[in-house]
Amino acid sequence: MSFSIDEVNFLVYRYLQESGFHHSAYTFGIESHISQSNINGALVPPAALLNILQKGLQYTEAEITLGDDGTEIRLTETLSLIDAVTPDIVAARQNAHNAQKQAIKETGSGSEQNGGVEAPPVSAPSATGGAETPIAQEPMETDQSIEIPPSKATVLRGHESEVFICAWNPSTDLLASGSGDSTARIWDMSDNPTSIPNQLILKHCIQRGGAEVPSNKDVTSLDWNCDGNLLATGSYDGYARIWTTDGKIASTLGQHKGPIFALKWNKRGNYILSAGVDKTTIIWDAASGQCTQQFSFHKAPALDVDWQTNTSFASCSTDQSIQVCKLHVDKPIKSFLGHTNEVNAIKWDPQGQLLASCSDDMTLKIWSMKQDTCVHDLQAHSKEIYTIKWSPTGPGTQNPNMNLILASASFDSTVRLWDVEKGACVHTLTKHTEPVYSVAFSPDGKFLASGSFDKCVHIWSTQSGSLVHSYKGTGGIFEVCWNSRGTKVGASASDGSVFVLDLRKL
Repeated sequence: MSFSIDEVNFLVYRYLQESGFHHSAYTFGIESHISQSNINGALVPPAALLNILQKGLQYTEAEITLGDDGTEIRLTETLSLIDAVTPDIVAARQNAHNAQKQAIKETGSGSEQNGGVEAPPVSAPSATGGAETPIAQEPMETDQSIEIPPSKATVLRGHESEVFICAWNPSTDLLASGSGDSTARIWDMSDNPTSIPNQLILKHCIQRGGAEVPSNKDVTSLDWNCDGNLLATGSYDGYARIWTTDGKIASTLGQHKGPIFALKWNKRGNYILSAGVDKTTIIWDAASGQCTQQFSFHKAPALDVDWQTNTSFASCSTDQSIQVCKLHVDKPIKSFLGHTNEVNAIKWDPQGQLLASCSDDMTLKIWSMKQDTCVHDLQAHSKEIYTIKWSPTGPGTQNPNMNLILASASFDSTVRLWDVEKGACVHTLTKHTEPVYSVAFSPDGKFLASGSFDKCVHIWSTQSGSLVHSYKGTGGIFEVCWNSRGTKVGASASDGSVFVLDLRKL
């Protein structure tokens, strides 16, 4: 099997995306001219690079363990990728297994003659030096009552590539999803147990030669307006689009020069805010689809945005800064500096008083418009913090008698719940075994859903920190979300699947 340079570059680009390194993927894509290749990303299956590498490892292992006479000694430990491309290691493994074959031949002590007892394993050096010792992993103990069986989940198939995002309509049980296959989809999940959920396919096309053709670019972000009658999407093709609930395009917003990383409706529903790789943020007039104001205060790609009010917002960037801007004001009304690596996400609390930010510098910071330095610098995670969410609780919410808490999700495989008033971590949620990409609070604030690349969605009690429900899908989880009634959890995955857990059935 041979690959062209373009094909190899695209596999690496897709692997970076699937692993959550979206900004590195973008940089690599620019440097390797991915956009100029004619590869249709929708035809490349998820995890293609890993599958190819795994197949290569299997061929190498087969060469080591298979003799000239066709006899085989089972490999007691699999090769690592580094070992497989290190000639000395491969040769040492081969010699060790040849010696084992010879010993079996001379003593006649093969597994058949020993009543099924296999020859003892032969250790071989690893790339890091020393001898390798097979490690027996103990099975994880699980409470069967917590596990959600596959029969209780509705799996939605249709996307042809990884599904990065999903979001429930605030008024009805319509679930929107956005994928690397250059489509968004709207799934009708209203209660009708006898029918297969309907799906509307929102094809993201561009004008080329006077015709509409698929953009072949990822749909990176989506958000419903407050009434639930319009859906906004952002894409790697540089366009934002507004769609109706029947799947028709209402507006195409084309002012960004490059991929859009985030977009949000304001609460009133008259403006849309977007952030792009072109280092700018834009406020769009939703009715006309025109750019109302473009802000150019970041020195590097803008990664996330969040409205503070209907006319003011915060943005964050790989330039490590946070800028707070206001419509019709020419300069930022506040700049927050303090992170030492790119800032991945920002969120205003329900009252718009406190701004939370998380970063690749492994810290979570809380900011106030009343001061320049952070109110809290929360350091507990041991790897990058990918995203954060405030609970819908405390003053000014529908749950005013519950404390306000903040959830953070990290590549260290943990989720942490924070009492922001005290600046203290109250619960560390540790059942995930891979990076956690998404967290979402139930509308009453009593539960938190988390999704990880270990393919699991966990649902936790926010009061006790205990695990309430757990479901394992078929792909790494990019996004989790609750419907407006708090009865269903949606999730989107790296294998192209979207699924819905109906908690009323549990």
